[in-house]
Amino acid sequence: MSRDLAEARPLPVWWEDRDVEAVSDPLTRATTADLVIIGGGLTGLWAAIHALEETPGRDVVLLEAAHVAAGASGRNGGFVSESLSHGLSHGEATWPAEQHDLVRLGRENVREIGEFLRAEGIDADFRLCGKTMMATRPHEVAALRAAHALNERYGEESYLLDRDEAQADVHSPTYLAGLRTTGGGLVDPAALCAGLRDAALARGLRLHESTEVTRLERDGAGVRCRTEHGEVRARQAIIATNAFDPLLRRLRAYVIPVWDYVLATEPLTPAQLEAIGWHQNQGLTDAGNEFHYYRRTPDDRILWGGYDAVYYFGGATAAHRGQRDSTHALLARQFRETFPQLADVRFTHRWGGLIDTTSRFTPVFGTALGGRVAYAVGYTGLGVAASRFGARVALDALAGRETERSRLALVRERPVPVPPEPLRWPAVQITRAALAREDRTGRRGPLLRVMDRFGVGFNS
Repeated sequence: MSRDLAEARPLPVWWEDRDVEAVSDPLTRATTADLVIIGGGLTGLWAAIHALEETPGRDVVLLEAAHVAAGASGRNGGFVSESLSHGLSHGEATWPAEQHDLVRLGRENVREIGEFLRAEGIDADFRLCGKTMMATRPHEVAALRAAHALNERYGEESYLLDRDEAQADVHSPTYLAGLRTTGGGLVDPAALCAGLRDAALARGLRLHESTEVTRLERDGAGVRCRTEHGEVRARQAIIATNAFDPLLRRLRAYVIPVWDYVLATEPLTPAQLEAIGWHQNQGLTDAGNEFHYYRRTPDDRILWGGYDAVYYFGGATAAHRGQRDSTHALLARQFRETFPQLADVRFTHRWGGLIDTTSRFTPVFGTALGGRVAYAVGYTGLGVAASRFGARVALDALAGRETERSRLALVRERPVPVPPEPLRWPAVQITRAALAREDRTGRRGPLLRVMDRFGVGFNS
């Protein structure tokens, strides 16, 4: 462990001074329900809320292996994106006929999240402040110009910043240009999940944390969820496990668990804040394939993550993978390069979380076990907002109802399957090398061009 990270606590900064342990008892007996939801993250919580609002009095049980928001939902950077297609460029290339509808539905989804939080009195620091994408290599400046033109075609308010304007906004010598957009924003993800949990409980949800589902199977006209000490027999089920074991063999061909790592600094002093500017307090990202995402927290820390996404052979998801000294050290060095004026700022938190990526970079939706089970998994880093949309798609599928959501090709069509091990690990490494090479050279190699033709999401 480097001296830079020796004092950093191995937990998400969102969990500091907050009780994130289970608030409910494990399942210890057999029970029945109308609907059982597997997974206590954002998809599962939104599914519970909407199921109970659609049918008040519906008996809904949610089973969570650890505690609510133990996974990606409580570990992410808190970026709220309006995109359902993992970016306008990817949406236009993959679903050109419905991209305008996808943009509209994504914006409506974020607006409705804000309306729900206000109506429920959920204080999750939800701010529609947009973000700025920063170019740090010369060829990325042209990429920002192209992105700006695309934004204008779809009515996205955005502004190109030249080098001086970008550095005047946020003081980093690495910036060559910026693209400021106003859509989306930021949230405290742990507070969001806690608020949604309480809203679901108030509507009648039966929650059982510390309850891992070990088997999901048919049971007459319904399904049976088996756990170590109990079981739930229900008419229907929703799988909302995302990067973790999906319980359905078919999903293993689509969802890849990738580890993402994050640091957080100590709270900055007024002088340190002045040294970096950043007065609009928006989210920031780099413009490359391997990119950082960073933001200020409500107590004026800087959360700094991304860049070195890691896939372990076999899709390892064990909790100890959430600490990776080499990646955390790399992030610390890159932070100092971006903000040399913060050379003395200490890192106080270091952690990792799982991204549930698919080859298409957008979720995979569907049903199983004769329509008794619905799933919505694979948000590829944009699930903070899109999880609500996915939960509603899953409920549409269980109800057998046709909606504007269910008619979308994004929902009906599946991504390209990813090969199993032992081919998966080298395939991921070769692809990562191709993406890194494009970042260095600005040239899209033959492998990435072939993937583009098959709808793989590396053009997002």
